[in-house]
Amino acid sequence: MKTPIKVSTKRISETDIYVTHKGMDELLQLLQPYTGMRCLLIMDQSVAQLHPWFIKHLRNKFSDVVDAIVPSGETSKTVQEWARILDIALTNKLRRGTPVIAVGGGVTGDLAGFVASSVLRGLPLIHIPTTLLAMVDSAIGGKTGVNHPTGKNLIGSFYQPDIVFADMQFLESLPKREWNCGLGEIIKYACISNPSLFNLIAGCQPGADLAFVANIVQQCAEIKANVVMEDELETGARAFLNFGHTFAHALESHTRYRRFAHGEAVYVGLLAATWYSQKMGAPVDPDRIISFKKTFKLQTEDLLQAVPSLINAMYSDKKIRTGALRLVLLSDWGKPMLQEVEHNPLLTEAWQYALVNAHNN
Repeated sequence: MKTPIKVSTKRISETDIYVTHKGMDELLQLLQPYTGMRCLLIMDQSVAQLHPWFIKHLRNKFSDVVDAIVPSGETSKTVQEWARILDIALTNKLRRGTPVIAVGGGVTGDLAGFVASSVLRGLPLIHIPTTLLAMVDSAIGGKTGVNHPTGKNLIGSFYQPDIVFADMQFLESLPKREWNCGLGEIIKYACISNPSLFNLIAGCQPGADLAFVANIVQQCAEIKANVVMEDELETGARAFLNFGHTFAHALESHTRYRRFAHGEAVYVGLLAATWYSQKMGAPVDPDRIISFKKTFKLQTEDLLQAVPSLINAMYSDKKIRTGALRLVLLSDWGKPMLQEVEHNPLLTEAWQYALVNAHNN
C-alpha cells in the first residue's frame, strides 16, 4: 500500500460574547465593520412582533436587510424550513461577506447557524439571543442544526459565530415558560460545574433585577465558553454539557417536540441523571433538583406507561457510537463523568423516578 498523502488542518475561530442591558448602541458599534452591506436577518416571529424597534435600528444601519422570519417553536427546526431560508438567501444573491444576524431563541439560533454554515460554504454569523436558554447555552459554542423525525438535532454542523450579544432587555417580555427553559440549563450548570449557582436560581425569576440575572448569565456563559475552548467538536469534555440531555431529547422526540419545551424536558432529564448518578454511588441527592418542581409545574405521570418507548428513543441519540448509551453522570456535584451503560433495569427506574417526581400535583 502506498504511503498516503496527509492533510492536517486546524479550525481557528474566535467569538466575542457580550452580556449587557439596553446595549443597542454598543451592538451597532460592533456591527460597524459590516455596515454599508446587506445582511440576512433570521428572526423569530414572536420576537419580531414584540420588538419592532430592533428591525428599525437594523434597517438604519444596513443598506439592505433581507428578512427571513421564522415561525416560533421547535417545529420550525426542520429541513424544510432550512431549505426555505436557503432559497431566500440565494435568490437575493447574498455574498460571502454578508452577515447572518440571528435574533431569537434556541430554535432560531440553531436554524440560522445551519443556514450560515451552508450558504456559500459559510457566512459571518452574529447571534442575538432573546431567551434565557439561548443566552446561557444554545447561542454559545457553534452547534447548529435541525431535527429529524428519528431524533433531535441529527442534521447540522459545528459553526462558530463572530459575536454573541446577550442583551437583558429582551428578557423583559419573556413568557414564564420560556424563562423556565433557561432555568433548566442553569440548573445543569450548577450540577456539572458550579454548585453555588443553586443558591441563585430561586431568585432568577421574571421581574428579577436584570443586573442580578446578567450575573448568572455571565457565569453560565463563561462555563460553556471554557468547555467549548477545550473541546469544540465534542470529542471529550464538551459531552459533559449534555448532562440530562440524553433523557431530555428522548422525551422531546417521543412527544414529537410539541408537549415539552426544551428546558422542561431537560429538567426531567436532570432528575433522571442525578438519580442514576446516586445509584452508581455518587453523593448527590436528587431532592436538590426536585426542589424546583413547583417552578416548572409539569404533568408527567401519564408517561410512565411510555417508559419502554422512551428508552428506545434514547438509542436514537446521535452521540451513541458503540451501541451502548453514553450517559453523562456525576461523581459528585460539579464533577461530571461519562459512563457507557447497557439497557438495564436502572434506566427504567431512572425514568420512573423522574416522571413521578417531576410531576406537579
